[in-house]
Amino acid sequence: MKYLLILIVFFSSFSYAKPVGKVIARIPEASGIAYCKDSDTLIIANDEGYYYEIDRDGKILKRTKLGNYDLEGVVCDEKEMIFAIENKGILIVGKKRPHKKKIDLDTTYHGKKLPLFNKKSGIEVIAKIDYKLYLSKQSNKKKKSFIAVVQLTSSASKIIDVIEHRVADTAGLTYHEGYLYMVSDKEDLLIKYDLENRKKIQKVKLGKGAWEGIAFDDKGFVYLADDDGQVVRYKQKSLGL
Repeated sequence: MKYLLILIVFFSSFSYAKPVGKVIARIPEASGIAYCKDSDTLIIANDEGYYYEIDRDGKILKRTKLGNYDLEGVVCDEKEMIFAIENKGILIVGKKRPHKKKIDLDTTYHGKKLPLFNKKSGIEVIAKIDYKLYLSKQSNKKKKSFIAVVQLTSSASKIIDVIEHRVADTAGLTYHEGYLYMVSDKEDLLIKYDLENRKKIQKVKLGKGAWEGIAFDDKGFVYLADDDGQVVRYKQKSLGL
């Protein structure tokens, strides 16, 4: 009986162990990350207006300055990249043709202005589902955290829905195989979120970090961007996802 109890404690400790990832790249102030399926590469946004393109092993292929923007998240489509600018809105950048276009955001929803931008915080992350963008408001308080669902248009985009997810300091967001995945920087948590039923269905405790972005590739890996200057790769299975 004594040995049985020891074994139970031993294996239980493994079930609660934090997953260990591999640092594949050093990127200063990495604030967002996205996987580009067509090129099998990753795009990393930077707080100082740069974006980096790296391969899945972390080799830097490109470093581009977009301007004096505080880039806080990125989505990679076939023809373009869409960046979230913390206090200014959305920036669309062509992948093959060197063009960029800033899209203003109308923050009115049901007749009221949503506090998506203010002096202390603004948009922290971005995800895309079809023609809708999901923009998360950064807040250390769960009650004030929300995701604004935006209908993307060529002019001023409008908020068409609001998701009150109650995740503090949502600093990473992506859509993968029918679910939203959020990263809480404050709590070092990776959260799987059921959009249809609007509820959290899984939480994964991460190691301590300044987590700022999340992306899935199609090879079974998950990538996290750390604002302290690194990109970390995990096996999806090691996270229990």
